[in-house]
Amino acid sequence: MSVSTETLTGGYGAGLLDRERIIAKPGFNRWLVPPAALAIHLCIGMAYGFSVFWLPLTKSIGITAPVACPDMTLATALFTTSCDWRVSDLGWMYTLFFVLLGSSAAIWGGWLERAGPRKAGLVAACCWCGGIVLAAIGVIVHQLWLMWIGAGVIGGIGLGLGYISPVSTLIKWFPDRRGMATGMAIMGFGGGAMIGAPLANILMNTFKSDTSVGVWQTFVVIAAIYFVFMMGGAFGYRIPPAGWRPEGWQPKVTGNAMITHGHVHLRDAHKTLQFWLIWAVLTLNVSAGIGVIGMASPMLQEIFAGSLIGVPELKFADLSKEQLAAVAAIAAGFTGLLSLFNIGGRFFWAALSDKIGRKNTYYVFFLLGILLYASAPWAAGIGSKVYFVAAFCVILSMYGGGFSTIPAYLADIFGTQFVGAIHGRLLTAWATAGIIGPVVVNYIREAQIAAGIPRAQVYDFTMYILAGMLALGLIANALVRPLSDKWFMSDDEVAALQAKTQASNAGPTGSFGIGKGGFDGKALAAWAVIGLPILWGVWITLQKTFVLFS
Repeated sequence: MSVSTETLTGGYGAGLLDRERIIAKPGFNRWLVPPAALAIHLCIGMAYGFSVFWLPLTKSIGITAPVACPDMTLATALFTTSCDWRVSDLGWMYTLFFVLLGSSAAIWGGWLERAGPRKAGLVAACCWCGGIVLAAIGVIVHQLWLMWIGAGVIGGIGLGLGYISPVSTLIKWFPDRRGMATGMAIMGFGGGAMIGAPLANILMNTFKSDTSVGVWQTFVVIAAIYFVFMMGGAFGYRIPPAGWRPEGWQPKVTGNAMITHGHVHLRDAHKTLQFWLIWAVLTLNVSAGIGVIGMASPMLQEIFAGSLIGVPELKFADLSKEQLAAVAAIAAGFTGLLSLFNIGGRFFWAALSDKIGRKNTYYVFFLLGILLYASAPWAAGIGSKVYFVAAFCVILSMYGGGFSTIPAYLADIFGTQFVGAIHGRLLTAWATAGIIGPVVVNYIREAQIAAGIPRAQVYDFTMYILAGMLALGLIANALVRPLSDKWFMSDDEVAALQAKTQASNAGPTGSFGIGKGGFDGKALAAWAVIGLPILWGVWITLQKTFVLFS
């Protein structure tokens, strides 16, 4: 992805990984930056697909059947070498992933702004891939604590740094299309499992034997593949010179008070009411969506049961073993369809926000979401599978769109100078939502079942609760107002911060990007490297989704 020796060196005599080393020169094509971001996000997005390893790992000792220890607790599971792990023990990895993602993004977001995206991308690659290798060692020696520390803690830090590494850079490269730019990258995080999960299945089937379920070997191979892609992404990053803008583009003076032309310092952003209102907006939107993601498959099976296979008179409890397997296959197609809408929504809604504004986009998320959640029990009651599936496809598109729109929302309110670090701190909302959403859905479901509510109706109350959460998000979004001038840095402060990214031989409208450079051969090659795996993942997902309609 390099354009020339001069572009690589930057002419500053700085270290290879330093921010000053990656300031782009005239002629560099900005369309090379999104593939670099996607290369990292597609790899770390495999965090969503780690459940593909759970069932094989429950037989890592027994190989053909689990070696169960009925009296095993979570504490003993961490250190046992003679009992197979349970799915519930392994599932804690998800909690570690997203808690560490949010906390590491918050802790090191400021460092990322100073160090630059290349150094952050390299550290992310080392942490994520190195953590997976350490998890492989944990599988070999059968130590769950080692897996938790490897993939969960160290890998989780890599997730956080990798996730926020391109945000500030993309927003600065695409001031004319902030939403679209971040949507392209964050789409990759949603699509990582779409590629990684089927790849992991292929590798496990290749490596499994009479003495191994093939998981540790798969960990090593995907870590090596991901390291190559993530390093390519990290070294593909370039940042524009301070003051640069796309050739022929001028900022519009629209009078839109929601888009600032100033910059708020990282030390002040969290002191504003607007930060916490946007934090609440993201938390509530994600809590509702993530709760559905975790229960999508059992929800469809329990609500529609026999009607999924042409015998509507059969309730879930009445299905035979063979019928349950058929229903589960259809539910897997439903889950695959939701993943496609989650991915597509990240680009669609973020790009749409460039046209209608970030605040209006969130109004759509909340108002439409309330309607869809509240009407889901009605759709289930009349047996309308089409409406039910369509409603949750739209809901998941808005879940993904919430992630990809939020960086541009922050840039509009707080400016672009520290937007990556501010975004990192805001991602603590994700960690919070990762606890709230599943807890609300899972515990209410269990309480409803314990109260004797039929399985086809146990989700009704949950849907109303989630609609209520979105109503709170609607209020929080309505309260977001432009910042007072007192929060913005002075021109001298901004100039001092941007001094190191000034390019002496590039004016503010240098020949970068879609103008003179255009979507050239290098950009096409970079997009092909990223696009082909995405197309493969979409094809695999569509094949599974076809079962839902066949």
